[in-house]
Amino acid sequence: MPITTVAVDAENVDGGLVTSKVLDLTTLLNLTDIIPRLQTKRVVYVGESHDRYAHHLNQLAIIRGLHASGGNWAIGLEPFQQPFQEVLDAFVAGDIEASTLLRRSEYYKRWKYDFRHYHPILEFARKNRIPLIALNAPQELVDRVSQVGLGGLNFEERRQLPASIDRTDNAYHERLRDIYAQHPGSGDSDFERFLDVQLLWDETMAERIAKHLSQDPASRIIVLAGNEHLAYGSGIPRRVARRVPADGVIVTNGIGEGIDARVADFVLLPQDQELPPKGRLGIYMQAAKDGVGIESFTEKSAAKEAGAQVGDVIVALDSHPVREIADIRLAIWDKVPGDPVQLRVRRRRWLVGAKELALEVRLD
Repeated sequence: MPITTVAVDAENVDGGLVTSKVLDLTTLLNLTDIIPRLQTKRVVYVGESHDRYAHHLNQLAIIRGLHASGGNWAIGLEPFQQPFQEVLDAFVAGDIEASTLLRRSEYYKRWKYDFRHYHPILEFARKNRIPLIALNAPQELVDRVSQVGLGGLNFEERRQLPASIDRTDNAYHERLRDIYAQHPGSGDSDFERFLDVQLLWDETMAERIAKHLSQDPASRIIVLAGNEHLAYGSGIPRRVARRVPADGVIVTNGIGEGIDARVADFVLLPQDQELPPKGRLGIYMQAAKDGVGIESFTEKSAAKEAGAQVGDVIVALDSHPVREIADIRLAIWDKVPGDPVQLRVRRRRWLVGAKELALEVRLD
């Protein structure tokens, strides 16, 4: 992205010149134009905002372009945690379908973003037998570090950490401090734990990428992760480079709050695109014993129109047992408005006890 720094004649408080960045829109590239330059690198980092569909479409376009250009590529995925690598392997091999992948990887408990953002990428990988690599740290370890910091872990917990964690990047720390300061009531001790969690994420993913590259000198990898883990190279990329010599290139999606040539090698400017509408039950949920409780309804609620009531406990949806909220998200992740589902609810009745009811719901 061509960026020029210029001095603009404008009065400021000192009576001097204001330095500005200028983006030359007449020389912007198309995404396909950068594929040959990405192809020369062993590691291609492609950022995202997790809930932006256009970002994931850009990621898929880059994957398609690099795959078509040849090379022993794999795809590294931030959304999947390392203990579930075998689940990804089974999916790529064609042994399981997407719904089974979601259930076995506990996707909706551990990541929670709409899987439809990632589904086309995973299906392309399976169709073309491109290995998928689970990059992220186990949620249990992340939660523990969030509570006690890296220094508060016990011996067994510390054994799960990356072999080395670099704390010397002061610019990385300050950028994270600026982010953390936006949260009200933030304190220094809380920031240290926040920093420890970020380091755990970045070092864990970097170590897994380096391990993959070290296992085969011909291997290459496309890393899909949040922009914040890639920007300025100080999250994942430099931590990979510390472990293994491998040329990398950073591509981020969107310019955020400003333009800084240090952020990445390429910055994509995606046109906003929305996921297709998804089917909805129209309920607000809460945890309940042996199911998920209906706390209230949306203004237009398919479940309410089908006869559901506040206080009902959902125990099954179609053939899927429901024990927690993630089970409902799993059961309807690929449903669209108008699709019918079978809802089984347990309804408590005064004096005579609970009764299970079957409801036919046509999703909004």
